[in-house]
Amino acid sequence: MKKIAQLLENNKNWSESTKEADPEFFNRLSERQKPEYLWIGCSDSRVPANQLLGLIPGDIFVHRNVANLVIHTDFNCLSVLQYAVDVLKVKHIIVCGHYGCGGVDAALGDQQFGLIDNWLGHIKDIAYKHREELAALNEHDRSARMCEINVMEQVENVRRSNIVKDAIARGQLINIHSWIYSLRNGRVKVLENSDKPEPE
Repeated sequence: MKKIAQLLENNKNWSESTKEADPEFFNRLSERQKPEYLWIGCSDSRVPANQLLGLIPGDIFVHRNVANLVIHTDFNCLSVLQYAVDVLKVKHIIVCGHYGCGGVDAALGDQQFGLIDNWLGHIKDIAYKHREELAALNEHDRSARMCEINVMEQVENVRRSNIVKDAIARGQLINIHSWIYSLRNGRVKVLENSDKPEPE
């Protein structure tokens, strides 16, 4: 069977097994979208938001791009952020990067990759800002720390956005979370500038 045909077969099997386990699942899903979470993550295929958080479709609104950037001129990301905050009224915005991010590693090097170099320039600027801290680390630790720093910088970009500032000014409760994911153990680590999680 060809690969695309296999994907369609997989979809059919998933749909049927989901309906068998919960006959009303798709009816409920089609009625409305009311997630409490916005996930801004990396495009990396190994970091699927729903799966690693144990959530089902409809539980989390997702935006992904190379190296999980939140740039003030990126109307794609800002449109997702505005829709999530103003229309869906999400309560949590999660910016989640991951260790071993290819975009971060590419930005730390000198190789040219073409069009994406313009995108990675934002990470290069962050690396330059933190150059003293990064220079003291070996290559592995430098990459890991830069992945963390990048997430924290993007969280601050979310906080500084007019979308979030306006929402907070009108009394909307939004928690902004700064997370990084490990491909080696599947665990999420909370970073220093994350809002504190609500008590259990």
